[in-house]
Amino acid sequence: MDSADSDEKDVVTGTDGAVAAGAADAVADAVADAGDPAPDEQARGWQLDLSRAPNATKIVIAGGFGVGKTTFVGSVSEITPLRTEAVMTTAAEDVDDLTAVPDKATTTVAMDFGRITLDADLVLYLFGTPGQKRFWFMWDDLVRGAIGAVVLVDTRRLADCFPALDYFESGGLPYVVAVNHFDGATRHAPEVVREALALPADVPVVTMDARRRITVVETLLTLVGRALAVTDTGPQERR
Repeated sequence: MDSADSDEKDVVTGTDGAVAAGAADAVADAVADAGDPAPDEQARGWQLDLSRAPNATKIVIAGGFGVGKTTFVGSVSEITPLRTEAVMTTAAEDVDDLTAVPDKATTTVAMDFGRITLDADLVLYLFGTPGQKRFWFMWDDLVRGAIGAVVLVDTRRLADCFPALDYFESGGLPYVVAVNHFDGATRHAPEVVREALALPADVPVVTMDARRRITVVETLLTLVGRALAVTDTGPQERR
C-alpha cells in the first residue's frame, strides 16, 4: 500500500548514516516547500489574504512496517508529498515480516510529509514515521511539537503497533488508533481491537482505509477532537 507515485519527491539511500545526515535537511526543505500551493492546486481566497494566518498544527502518523503510513499521508496531502523511500535491502530481511505485504519493495527511511487544510483557520502538517526498528531513533525529532498521533494498525500483525502505542502512552501524547483495511483481511469491530490491544476506554478506535481520502480526513478530525479533549481535561491517565 505504500508504493510511491512517479511525481513524488523521493530520497533514496542505502545506508543508515546517509539517512540520518539528510533527515534534517529533508524536513527543512519540506516545510519550505509547504508554503506555496502545488502547481495544480487552486489558491483559496484566504490563502492570499496576508492579514490573517491559519493555525498550523503538527500531526504524527505512526505504526508498524508496511501498515499504510505513506499511503495515509499521500491520500489527503494537498501538496506533493515528500517521501523518503528506499529500496529494501538484506539489512532488514531478518527483521521485517513481509508475509502480509509480499509485494512491498521499498520502505520509509526518514519520514513522509504532507499538508491538509481542514478549514480557513486550521492547517495540519502530517509527519509519517519510519516503520523499521533501525530508524526509530528519529521518532523523538519527528514527534517534537506535535499535538497528537494516529497509530495505524493492521489486524493481521497487531504486535507491530505496540512500540508506537507504548511510545505515545509513555510520553503523554494524545493519540487515536486507526485500523487500516487491507484487501482480503478479516474485518474486526473497533471494540474487538480495543480489547486485543488493551487500550484505555477513552482512546478512540476507528476503522478506515488509507487509500480513501474521506476516511483519512475523518480519522484526522477524530484525532483533533481527542487532542482538544485532553487539553481541556489535562493529561490522559496511564494504563
